[in-house]
Amino acid sequence: MTRLPALWMPEMPTRRQTLKGRFTIAAKHHITIAEIYETELVDIEKAIAHYEQSADYYKGEESNSSANKCLLKVAAYAAQLEQYQKAIEIYEQVGANTMDNPLLKYSAKDYFFKAALCHFIVDELNAKLALEKYEEMFPAFTDSRECKLLKKLLEAHEEQNSEAYTEAVKEFDSISRLDQWLTTMLLRIKKSIQGDGEGDGDLK
Repeated sequence: MTRLPALWMPEMPTRRQTLKGRFTIAAKHHITIAEIYETELVDIEKAIAHYEQSADYYKGEESNSSANKCLLKVAAYAAQLEQYQKAIEIYEQVGANTMDNPLLKYSAKDYFFKAALCHFIVDELNAKLALEKYEEMFPAFTDSRECKLLKKLLEAHEEQNSEAYTEAVKEFDSISRLDQWLTTMLLRIKKSIQGDGEGDGDLK
């Protein structure tokens, strides 16, 4: 009988290992499998499933920081696959969990920013309402560069002004470099200003 590689076999806990310890082992196995689907097999749907499973195991032992890292992976991939509602729910959840933590609250603005962008791709009004909600939940978000950018983008979108949209993005990028995920989301929003098939398809 052919044996599966050790990677796919859960480690057998010793008698002294607690349930908490077994959760950690299982979570790490699912992360390893998720990374294989990410990089070698390029099956993002399955990578998402394993990151979600890992997050569940980490929650089982109250390792919220580790669970959040897995969930943020899920959110990023979900948005890339146009599963925006799923991404929004995760970004809002993690943002709410971190905004009251003195060590993590600085990151909360990034999560609310990403959630708002996902809203924006789906519907401009939803994005406006979400932005108001995030400012109420997390007042420090109002003064962030991310929030100010969102307001500029919403104004440009409402006016169907692609030049103003691009200029706002360039100004933001000159100080905080955009990563590939943000660039992709911002381009998707810009296309709704330009119209299908119009424009140069970039943010320059």
